[in-house]
Amino acid sequence: MNTSSPCTLRVNAQQHELQLSADVSLMHVLRNDLALNGPKYGCGLGQCGACTVLINGVAARSCVVPAHGVQGRTITTLEGLGSREQLHPVQQAFIDEQAAQCGYCLNGMIVMTVSLLTHTPDPTEAEIRSALSGNFCRCGTHLEIIRAVKRAAVLMHAQHRRDHDAL
Repeated sequence: MNTSSPCTLRVNAQQHELQLSADVSLMHVLRNDLALNGPKYGCGLGQCGACTVLINGVAARSCVVPAHGVQGRTITTLEGLGSREQLHPVQQAFIDEQAAQCGYCLNGMIVMTVSLLTHTPDPTEAEIRSALSGNFCRCGTHLEIIRAVKRAAVLMHAQHRRDHDAL
């Protein structure tokens, strides 16, 4: 018996018409059906942050979000933030600060940082630590990640000024 039904998802500014089972998670669709490997499978319980994506600009754990539940919303993954030619300021800051070892947590850290800086453009260190507290890094690069978030705030301010001046 086929239990799939149509599901339309808008991911990284592209519309996707899919046939999905009712209980499939957004993370599984992103990775398995759309070949977007930014969101990682970590815990499967929404507790580690490796699968974080933006849904309408707000960070969400894609492993616990039903794919059918986000129809009509804008989904952005790590791949949708920037390009190889033009990185998002947060991606650039993480590179500049060498804020990675194994890289498994990076998707969640970067996406959560984008969400944080969108809503809190000039966060304190306490706000940064609080925002990232649910994203686990087992390699111990926390200090580099904090520096990367601070650098990203500066880079995003500069980009905003350039964009504003271009108007």
